[in-house]
Amino acid sequence: MPELPEVESLARFVSEQAGGQEVVRTELASFAALKTFDPPLEALRGEVLAEAGRRGKFLTLRFRDDLWLVLHLARGGWLRWRDELSTTRAKPSPKSPLALRLGFKGGGGFEVTEAGTEKRLALYVVRSPDDVEGIARLGPDPFEIDVADLGARLAAAGASPLKGVLADQTVLAGVGNAYSDEVLHTAQLSPFKPASKLSDDELARLHATLRTVLEEALARSLGLPAAGLKAEKKGGLRVHGRAGQPCAVCGDTVREVSYATKAFQYCPTCQTGGKVLADRRLSRLLR
Repeated sequence: MPELPEVESLARFVSEQAGGQEVVRTELASFAALKTFDPPLEALRGEVLAEAGRRGKFLTLRFRDDLWLVLHLARGGWLRWRDELSTTRAKPSPKSPLALRLGFKGGGGFEVTEAGTEKRLALYVVRSPDDVEGIARLGPDPFEIDVADLGARLAAAGASPLKGVLADQTVLAGVGNAYSDEVLHTAQLSPFKPASKLSDDELARLHATLRTVLEEALARSLGLPAAGLKAEKKGGLRVHGRAGQPCAVCGDTVREVSYATKAFQYCPTCQTGGKVLADRRLSRLLR
């Protein structure tokens, strides 16, 4: 799933490629992906893209006539820019990953696709991004939150595991499964530590690490085309997705905790005092 650094980079890439261009094609290939009906998708035709931006993990495209196209790419979604779009009209097909094709007057455009079977990709045509329920519920951006606010939000989460709280978009917008793993590893904190039980030093370390990890990831991804962002993200991760490999910091084996549809990774030496966390969803979790 694209997170803050990738969505921010996608937004800047889309602005560079299509900013100031007029939309001439709107072809929906997945009716389930479009979550709004008024304004209709066709209202974007003839509109000029003013800019692309980000709200948490939502990609926002603002057009000049107070219209917005908002995309949540979810786990399997992605955006691909084509200098020349196919001239064949997109048609709904359960076998095709294509969800949306948006073409501009210059002949180029982008295709929104979704791989896999979950089908959680969401598209919205709205008058304001705040009309999207997921955006209206977002917590603060990691680049804007201060230590006191972060501490208050973690305290309000009580005994909930720190890992889940960091990835909760109502608590903090833009951090997902991968970067919460990276932040906790760099901050040397257990994924299962109760969110409200951080010491002052741990809170300060977590706050600083949030910014550092995301800033470094963003710096690596800026300027890359959309096609190169996934590989860059994977290559820059030190613990997420690296179960069974040696930790880049201490050399211990990176371990994994698996759930029904996802998993997270951590280093026992760096984060849990050498303890290996139980890898069973309903088992007692070591802290």
